[in-house]
Amino acid sequence: MNNQHSRNLYLLPYILWIGLFVLVPIILVFYYSFLDIHGNFSLTNYVNFFTPVYLKMTLSSFWYAFLITAFSLLIGYPTAYFLTKTKHKHLWLLLIILPSWINLLLKAYAFLGIFGTHGVANNFLEAIGIGAKQILFTDFSFVFVSVYIFIPFMILPIFNSLDKLNPTFIDASFDLGASKWTTFRRVIFPLTLDGVKSGCQVVFIPALSLFMLTRLIAGNRVITLGTAIEQHFLVTQNWGMGSTIAVFLIIAMFFIMMITGNKRRERN
Repeated sequence: MNNQHSRNLYLLPYILWIGLFVLVPIILVFYYSFLDIHGNFSLTNYVNFFTPVYLKMTLSSFWYAFLITAFSLLIGYPTAYFLTKTKHKHLWLLLIILPSWINLLLKAYAFLGIFGTHGVANNFLEAIGIGAKQILFTDFSFVFVSVYIFIPFMILPIFNSLDKLNPTFIDASFDLGASKWTTFRRVIFPLTLDGVKSGCQVVFIPALSLFMLTRLIAGNRVITLGTAIEQHFLVTQNWGMGSTIAVFLIIAMFFIMMITGNKRRERN
């Protein structure tokens, strides 16, 4: 009884935290989503969301989130694999994760200088004879910077899965005559799929609601759901429409978490 009582006391701060900072904000978002710009109860916001403007914005958000996740995976998986083969793998992993400790706004402003007209990127293009290009305020710059920011979060879970992989499985595959590609496709990748799912989850969900990079790096040429929420809350003061977009964003995030969630099998 004493142990049970102590366990309940330890759980109390966690329950209060979840209630105050997770459940209450979500409830408030749902509540405001049913209020129009004048504060009256209405379903107008939900009707407006299913208009071509917001549906196109939703598809655009998912498309850019998919691109960012796909490029992060294509770069992150090989990087994580080669890291597990290096001598000081945890040191190299730390050096990759270290930039994620820097404030996101500072990194965004750094890329404004790198991709600017007289930045390092254009100086390099001029040096090799290609000439200066408009790199900043393009889809390329937005996806590039987003991948740079999110890629450590893709590498870390994949690295952990690869590092925990039992090497005897790989040796057994080679002993049975499998090639390196077959071993990767039939042994390594399936056994590290949980790490891939976790990496895709922690990249796709934040990428779906980006708004600051769309303003600084893409010059508002890329409009996402996160950008629309920011505009409705801070510019138009239409909290109801902003909350309605947030509701669909929350639903999409829960759906993605269900798809990419790791299903643990009970072993007898």
